[in-house]
Amino acid sequence: MPIPSSHHLAGSAAAAPPLRGYTVASHIVAAPKAKAGLYLVATPIGNLGDITLRALETLAGVDLIACEDTRISRRLLERFGISTPLTSYHEHNASAMRPKLLKQIADGAAVALISDAGTPLISDPGFKLVREANAAGLTVTAVPGASSVLAALSVAGLPTDRFFFEGFLPPKETARRERLRELSRIEATLVLFETGPRLAASLRDLATALGARKAAICRELTKLHEEVTRAPLTELAASADAHETRGEFVIVVAPPDAQASTMSDAALDELLAARLRSDSLRDAVAHVVEVSGRPRREVYARALEVAKHRASDGSDHGDV
Repeated sequence: MPIPSSHHLAGSAAAAPPLRGYTVASHIVAAPKAKAGLYLVATPIGNLGDITLRALETLAGVDLIACEDTRISRRLLERFGISTPLTSYHEHNASAMRPKLLKQIADGAAVALISDAGTPLISDPGFKLVREANAAGLTVTAVPGASSVLAALSVAGLPTDRFFFEGFLPPKETARRERLRELSRIEATLVLFETGPRLAASLRDLATALGARKAAICRELTKLHEEVTRAPLTELAASADAHETRGEFVIVVAPPDAQASTMSDAALDELLAARLRSDSLRDAVAHVVEVSGRPRREVYARALEVAKHRASDGSDHGDV
């Protein structure tokens, strides 16, 4: 049923067209038609109560909502009584859908872009759509809201003055370890996404690459079973197989200097042993010096001892 505008409620003879609307706490709220343009609307990452009033007004006021999965987005719209049409926009159809959406906007339509959860474009499709909309001189408006990146940063208890969002690490071990070598040199808190099945392997590789830095595993943020586990990476890696693997995960890792000055001898030897399995002696030493903060002469001496021990117990297969 169309929602009456204030003109209808006042009994005006020159009534305006019916307005769109949304429902909050059983109250129907009118929403004016949105102006032509592309709207980037953040949606809840779990708790539906995190939707903003501006997001609801925008979703009710646009002509079309482009989303990753219409089934997921339809549940959100039904929850708030929004009847705006949905269309799919994801990595598999983006090249075909993008020009169609841009033409609709150019012709005067208001289109909202949402992801399955959180802020659009953050590890989700949308960058090229925004870039081309900007290039075409179309209006692009951000409607901010929930973000798992910022939610994890706020509860992790780690420095937030500088942070680097990596997103998902490469799924293959070799590529993942190489990427972590690069990330180890960034002097900022790291924020990563990970899936449950790959969590244990990624934690072990993180500990190998970054040592005993403080870290937090944030699972199911804003949802019923929200859980935040805080510990050094070496401890998280040691108990990796015991971690719950169901749900969505954000890993937050402290900057390089957080634990460098206090890395124990045992952690130093563990890190050296892990690096020597894939790196040359020189490369392993260079990496561990950077991660641990220990003097190079000291690390080199420990590396020789670790390499000698590996050779004597038969664990050296010529990769040093």
